[in-house]
Amino acid sequence: MTATVTDTPAPTPEAETPIARPVPVSRVLRFELTKQFSAWRVRLLILLCWIGPALLVFAIDQQSTLPSDTLFGRWMHATGWAGSLVALGFCGTWGLPLITSVVAGDVFASEDRLGTWRHLLIAIRSHRRIFAAKAIASLTVILLLVAGLAFSSILGGLLAEGNNPLVGLDGHSLSGGDAGGKVLLAWISVLAPTLALAAIGLLGSIALGRSPMGLLLPMIVALGMQAAQMLPLPVAVRLALPGYAFISWNGLFTDPQQLKPLMIGIAVSLVWAVVATVLAYLLFLRRDFTNLTNDGAGRRVLTLGVVPLAGVLAATMGIVAVSIGGAGGSGINQDKVQKSVATAFAHLYVLQESEMHRPPLTEAQLHTSASCLKSEGIGTQEGSGNDWRCTVSWNVPGDNITAQSVYQLDVTANGRYIADGDGPQEVNGYFLIVTNGSTVSNPLWQFDGNVNLLPAH
Repeated sequence: MTATVTDTPAPTPEAETPIARPVPVSRVLRFELTKQFSAWRVRLLILLCWIGPALLVFAIDQQSTLPSDTLFGRWMHATGWAGSLVALGFCGTWGLPLITSVVAGDVFASEDRLGTWRHLLIAIRSHRRIFAAKAIASLTVILLLVAGLAFSSILGGLLAEGNNPLVGLDGHSLSGGDAGGKVLLAWISVLAPTLALAAIGLLGSIALGRSPMGLLLPMIVALGMQAAQMLPLPVAVRLALPGYAFISWNGLFTDPQQLKPLMIGIAVSLVWAVVATVLAYLLFLRRDFTNLTNDGAGRRVLTLGVVPLAGVLAATMGIVAVSIGGAGGSGINQDKVQKSVATAFAHLYVLQESEMHRPPLTEAQLHTSASCLKSEGIGTQEGSGNDWRCTVSWNVPGDNITAQSVYQLDVTANGRYIADGDGPQEVNGYFLIVTNGSTVSNPLWQFDGNVNLLPAH
């Protein structure tokens, strides 16, 4: 037996040390989505968002007392679309900031708490792909939750009251189809400030590490912006805050629509979302993952976090001021209040006449006007407050006489007001009216309105 010796090629350096390629983003994204949906808090949020609003709206609709101090709350017995708008107002204040805190505010910090950064980096071998996967996974979950809130609240309202017309903020009536389209647009419009809060959550999750402040940052920022909206700030400052888009959807329900404040709010929110995401990305690339005691960005929080966002706020304030003609006041003056009250009263008077089965008439036949004073005419006639008093005058069709009605107004700093009827009783002094032996709600007793804060052009 003979043995033959064959030459084997010497191993090349490339064969000895194969190049380690980063894991594709799609695989990392699937991994991050699996982690997100396996967390009990995310599962609980999905359950609450897809079921909770429907049950809540349906339950409120069955009550005899409605949340009339909430925007569109007084119309929940009239149409199913009002319930979704009430839910949207609540979500803009509490629900959406909480969602961004739980999802985006914890997506990076969870790795610090578990101590898994080094394992994750070794397995994926790319900081950029980790950031992209975590950001996209957070966005996916947040969009799913917002969609659940919108769908559930709409379903609950429609099951309770049906697809009936909705009374807008200036008293004009929207058909069921028109109201449904505007409700969907309103929910879509709040995605922009939600993304801004989510980006701030990413920034806090990276910058503050395992600290609870990172998780709470979106909620704290949202509450701060809501508190600022209650203050008598100049219009340019108010519109430059990303949270303004949570309330500017009100302009969709006026005729003509007040779209400019809404578009400005959306644009500002998207700018904040992009800037905060870029800052979070830069901080993530500069983090030291070799030091196990370092779970945050340290001094870079100020240079790559607080200062740039303050600069964005200052820049947006200047740009907004130029775009709206330099409006530095409150945006609420006597002429605007008078015009808004007169318009809403005329629309609602026609609705009241229809409910009482009287001959049809139009707003043009009424020749409605309003005379409003703040603090009984003492001081400047502008700004928010609960000391506005309006006297509405209109021509009574067929009688050739002029009638008057009085309202007390509580005007908030963001332009929304509640007009409370103060007589005469047969017009607006009681919350019910009697027609053909039955009682129906009096649309002129109390009504909501909205003053456009931007200058009229």
